[in-house]
Amino acid sequence: MALVAQSNVIDMLGLLTLDWALLEHWQTNPSTFGETDFRKLRDSGIDVFHPAVAFEVAQPYATTRAWFDKWNRLIDQHPNWFVRVNGYADLTRAKADKKIGIILGMQDANHLRDLDDLNAFYKAGQRLTQLTYNSENRLGAGCKAANDRGLSAFGHAVLARMNALGMAVDVSHCGERTTLDAIAASTKPILITHSNCKALAPGVARCKPDEAIVAAARKGGVIGLTGVRHFVRAKDPVTLDDALDHFDHVVKIAGIEHVGIGSDTDLDGRDRAGTKSPQYDIAGLNHVNRVYQLTEGLIRRGYTDEHIGLILGGNFQRALKDIWS
Repeated sequence: MALVAQSNVIDMLGLLTLDWALLEHWQTNPSTFGETDFRKLRDSGIDVFHPAVAFEVAQPYATTRAWFDKWNRLIDQHPNWFVRVNGYADLTRAKADKKIGIILGMQDANHLRDLDDLNAFYKAGQRLTQLTYNSENRLGAGCKAANDRGLSAFGHAVLARMNALGMAVDVSHCGERTTLDAIAASTKPILITHSNCKALAPGVARCKPDEAIVAAARKGGVIGLTGVRHFVRAKDPVTLDDALDHFDHVVKIAGIEHVGIGSDTDLDGRDRAGTKSPQYDIAGLNHVNRVYQLTEGLIRRGYTDEHIGLILGGNFQRALKDIWS
């Protein structure tokens, strides 16, 4: 508990809720988000959430603009509870003021019609975007695309503009060639906000090979590890110790400075009441106190207090400072 309290805990793919109807209710009518809702988030030990999504829709530009408008409405209506993270100082301010920091980002770049759109979305608060989601878009290929031809000419131009603006580049869902192209082309650290190690979960498209993890680390990047059951281990049973093995693996191949948390869930887990057997969740990482249980596991594995602080948020904090400067 003391380690969590003294760390700036950043979940680089953490959702406030996976109940989309409830989130829409909060965003449309911010007064419905109350003290109990805020206290649940604060008591989780997580100081900063990055609640990004992807929209595979016919009009991604309009849908994404509306998404940011709704987030800004919710944040603006509750200045005593939320901090919109516009830059590095806001990461530490949220913790110091006992508020919740919100990083506005997207899990796809299909909302970008041209380079000028990047400037417009930056003004709307966007500070991170994934280059692709699972399929192919104008920038490159997702991890489930039939053919990964790498980063396109438009993708290179978008990445260069993002570097210049100070918007973080995320390759979590990108195909392997697109991932490596982005890392090679970027002048700033590249983030893998929510993935796992393919070496420990072979055959899982969403996991990253050692080559990509090490390449990102060499340029100052960080991988946020998820607690999604079959991204941790392709076959059941899957335990907290299996999840901890991914932290050990990244540290072994890339170093302690390049691993963090990107849970890819909310505080209640993805398997809702009535699920006969776990589909997505791992026991211990599927409840409001999951950061404390993860920290306890890292202590058992022999990590020092300093190293646990880096994993809980220090590494992402350092990388975002470099990217946003």
